[in-house]
Amino acid sequence: MRIAVSGSIADDYLLTFPGRFADMILPEQLERLSLSFLADDLTHHRGGIGANISYGMGQLGVRPLLVGAVGEDFDTGYRQWLERHGVDCSGVHISEKATARFLCTTDAAQSQIATFYAGAMSDSHEISLADVASRNGGIDLVMVSPAGPEGMLRHTREAHELGIDLFADPSQQLARMGGEEIRELVEGAAYMVCNDYERGLIASKTGWTDEELADRVGVLVTTHGAKGATIERSGEPTSSLPAVAPADGVALEPTGAGDAYRAGFLSGMAVGLDLDRCGQLGCAVATMALETSGPQGYAVAPEGLRDRLAVTYGPDDAEAVVSALPLA
Repeated sequence: MRIAVSGSIADDYLLTFPGRFADMILPEQLERLSLSFLADDLTHHRGGIGANISYGMGQLGVRPLLVGAVGEDFDTGYRQWLERHGVDCSGVHISEKATARFLCTTDAAQSQIATFYAGAMSDSHEISLADVASRNGGIDLVMVSPAGPEGMLRHTREAHELGIDLFADPSQQLARMGGEEIRELVEGAAYMVCNDYERGLIASKTGWTDEELADRVGVLVTTHGAKGATIERSGEPTSSLPAVAPADGVALEPTGAGDAYRAGFLSGMAVGLDLDRCGQLGCAVATMALETSGPQGYAVAPEGLRDRLAVTYGPDDAEAVVSALPLA
């Protein structure tokens, strides 16, 4: 299966606050909220949702086609990094604007406050999915993940027009988009992924009930953090998959864990695994991301992955997943 990932490509600046955001927020003062947090450290990482997902797929031996817009600085190291890690960057558009920037502060409770500057990402609508597919001998499935809203809508429409299976992932753009835009991104998708909070936000903005949302896509995948994930298919029982516990019970950095889950799930699809095993792989890769600093700091080794999967899902499922992947 040839999979394209349409989404943001960015530089991430990650900060750590030693306290809890919740302790600093006064409910009676929410209309006059004004807060500043003194961070303990600052680290710079390669990021962006589309790039993070593609990096994870490359780690699993699946060569994804990354589709997104960047600044000229992308060619001074980031492109080479992704290509060394198995990502096809031929669908990346170079813009005159600066590459997007993501600034995120994480507190002691793993809560996060983030700001995203779009920059070149706002030019993602200039990329023709049809042209990208034509240059690459066709695309079987495209994940439309957060990027410029116009680009997300264009690539969603093009996927439907071209008959390409759509995997909808509006996630971090839900706060910016209105109900009509969200409906267009979601309705008719073969697959959709969101976390439990985002699922509630989609329902609130579209006016759909939880059941109506599930009925509008072929497969609905919902992540629940430390509680794992669920997979819903029309006419079938919901699958509930437990999360893979981090080593020593320590989660270092939550940034990029959701992207890693998507990377695992898509990679499972690419090699023909059933959806439950795709979800198992997603949970395992998400935990690997949790244990490292930055969304592209983890590496996947066959034995380590097999051991992780076996502890949570059993040796038979672990072997079935790992043996299907083209890992070195």
